[in-house]
Amino acid sequence: MLPRGASSMPPPPNPAAYFPQPQVTLPSGLEILRTYSGAVIFLEILFGTIVWILVAATRVPLPLLQGWVMFVAVTAWFLSIVFLCVFLFGYANRIAVNWNQTDFLFHGATFVFYFGAFLLQAATTSLHYFPRKFNSTTPEKVLAGHEYNISIAASV
Repeated sequence: MLPRGASSMPPPPNPAAYFPQPQVTLPSGLEILRTYSGAVIFLEILFGTIVWILVAATRVPLPLLQGWVMFVAVTAWFLSIVFLCVFLFGYANRIAVNWNQTDFLFHGATFVFYFGAFLLQAATTSLHYFPRKFNSTTPEKVLAGHEYNISIAASV
């Protein structure tokens, strides 16, 4: 028999043994903006906004290609803002993640997606001299002169 008030169930395990403390070497708050990671996130937000505006300002001759460029620009812009807010508001100290590895993977994935978007936007820009309608008597270009310049800027 068990003494009064005793239970036959063992005590619950300590959750600290299963969830390690977060490893953060990147600073929180406004100090993140003084690091290379913060500067890269800021540049991703800035250039993502510029690409977003430039691609949206042109006529879309190839919706599949430029749709992917817009998807990458908008998604990377949004995720960069979320990633920056995690450090600005100190959530990185509360979430048990290896933030150095997460930061590296985030910037690496963003680079790969932006490079793919660059290739697609450059391919769209290279079609400037092709006629839009092959059976038409009026030579209408895929991209007009002004749109061609905007598309070059979006590619760069």
